[in-house]
Amino acid sequence: MLKQNSGSIVEPQSWIISLLSGTFFFFLKESVEVGLPKKLGRATESLWIACYLKLDRRITAHGVYPQNKKKKKKMVFLTTKMMQRTALFVSFGSFVTSLTTAFLPLWKTMNSDLNEVENWFSGLWLTCLYTDEKGIQCKAYDSVLGLPMDLQISRVLVLISIGTGGFALLTAFVGLEGVEMCVRKPDVKRGLLIFSGVMTWVSGLTTLAPVSIVAYTTVVDFWDEGFPDVMPRWECGEAMFSGWFGGLGQVIGGSLFFVAVCMGDHDLQRLKVSVGPELRRGTKNYLKTEVL
Repeated sequence: MLKQNSGSIVEPQSWIISLLSGTFFFFLKESVEVGLPKKLGRATESLWIACYLKLDRRITAHGVYPQNKKKKKKMVFLTTKMMQRTALFVSFGSFVTSLTTAFLPLWKTMNSDLNEVENWFSGLWLTCLYTDEKGIQCKAYDSVLGLPMDLQISRVLVLISIGTGGFALLTAFVGLEGVEMCVRKPDVKRGLLIFSGVMTWVSGLTTLAPVSIVAYTTVVDFWDEGFPDVMPRWECGEAMFSGWFGGLGQVIGGSLFFVAVCMGDHDLQRLKVSVGPELRRGTKNYLKTEVL
């Protein structure tokens, strides 16, 4: 015994007959739509239409006639083009954050318990003093060679980070899909995206390194037992946290460039597989023509 969708019970032989009738019904339907009965003659046209209507009622009653279901179109959001623009957006935002961090005088802060009115701020390029009476006053360092070793190394790394990050954004813009540059050279665009990912990685690492170095020296000096307890000590400022955030964002942006390149290679490979047999047949015929 077999059950149909409507809940009624039908014998197996009746179900098989209905299935065969349904198959013949589709043949009749296509024939009527094409106009085959008219081609065979008006005498057979009425017979074909009668069989068509009779089978239509029979199949609809038994529930064998398949319902036309609309295929849902799948909207693909994560495409190669979208991934490239996401990588560029993340890299650009992280680069701006790192660039702002490099020139902020908030890498280290110091508050004295003896004089609570004064607040000291120190960065890679400036030292600032904030008071309630005069506000904030900043002054550049007197000598570059007189700076501590961690600040000298941090300056060099930050300059490398700014240069590589800006160059990576320029090359990434040229390598994007939809940009009217190097349109007929997909290999060049692919190479530019890979180069942008590497440069963005370098920029992110050279941002994380100086921030981590300054943070390490600040923590070591803060817990140094050789300093008296009354003496004020430097602490980590807000710019260090923004530097860590910007450097990590650039590393993520560089990784997204590599993901976009891999997605593009996968789409190209799938396209070659789908078009490959036709191209091979066309090439074979072309070779035969040449031989003849």
